[in-house]
Amino acid sequence: MTPARAFRELLDGPEPLVAPQVMNPLAAKLAEQSGFKTIYLGGGVVGYINGFTEATLTLTEFIQLSLDIRTACPLPLVLDGTCGWGDPVHLHRTIAMCEAAGLAGIEIEDQLMPKRVHHHVGIEHAIPQDLMVANIREAASARRDPDFVIIGRTNQIRRNQRDDALKRAEAYKEAGSDMIFVLAPTPEDLRFVGERLPPPLMMMPLAGGLAAMSMSPAELYDLGYRFLVDPMTTLFAMHKAMRLSYEAIARGEPDPTLGDDSPGAELEKIHEAIGLERWLAVERVTMGEGKEN
Repeated sequence: MTPARAFRELLDGPEPLVAPQVMNPLAAKLAEQSGFKTIYLGGGVVGYINGFTEATLTLTEFIQLSLDIRTACPLPLVLDGTCGWGDPVHLHRTIAMCEAAGLAGIEIEDQLMPKRVHHHVGIEHAIPQDLMVANIREAASARRDPDFVIIGRTNQIRRNQRDDALKRAEAYKEAGSDMIFVLAPTPEDLRFVGERLPPPLMMMPLAGGLAAMSMSPAELYDLGYRFLVDPMTTLFAMHKAMRLSYEAIARGEPDPTLGDDSPGAELEKIHEAIGLERWLAVERVTMGEGKEN
C-alpha cells in the first residue's frame, strides 16, 4: 500500500486523524513510538530550526528532509508545501518530487511566491484566486498516483474576509483539491467553515496546540474536520529544553530537564527509538566473531 493510499484510508476513519509536527527523522520515530498514525512536516518549523524562515528555503531542501524522514519512519508524511514553489508550470516538478520522496500529500497555500516573512506576524499576501485555481489544477494533473492528496489552503479569514475564504475554498475544491484547509483563528471561525464546506477539512490551531483547543475532536469531526495538525508544540518543547540546557551548561549546573535522570537511561531510550538492537542483530550475524570480513 502506498503512503498516499494509507493516508486516505486513515482519513476515512471514525474520528479525526491527528498528526504532530516532525522536524527530523528522530522526531518522526518518537511520534511513531507514541502511537501516531501519520505525521506532518511544517514549513514554519523547518525554517526556525535552520535559523531563518520557511520563506528562504527551497523545494529541494524540503524534499531532502522528507526523504530523510521517510527513510527512518514508515508513517504517511504530509508536507507543508508553502506556495508550491512557483506558478502552475512549476507545480509539475513539485508534485513529481513529492511523489518520488514517498510523501502522502502536500498542502499548498494561496500566498505570493517567493513567500514573504510577513506571515509570521499575521500579514497575508494572497495571490489572485484564478492563479491559485490554476496551481491546484496543474498539481492535480501532475499526479502519477491518483491517491496522492492535494490540500488547498487559504488564510483569508485571518484577513477578516470570510466570504472570500469560502469562495476560494469552493473554487480550490472544484479545481482538484482533495482536502481544504481554511485557516480559522477562533472556534467561531471553525464552525463557520465547517458548516459551509464539505469534508474532509484540515485544521490547525494558531496557538496553544491541539490540547488547548476549546473544541473536542468529536466536535471537530462532526463539523467535517478530518485532519488535525499540531504544528508547533514539539518545536516549543525542543527549544525550551535546549535553551535551558545550554544556559545550565554555561553556568556549570545540571540540566534542568534531565534532573536526576541518568544520561545513560536517556541514551537507552534513544537507542530504542532508532531501533539500534535491530542493527546490532544484523552485525552479530554478518560481522560477529568467527565471520570473515
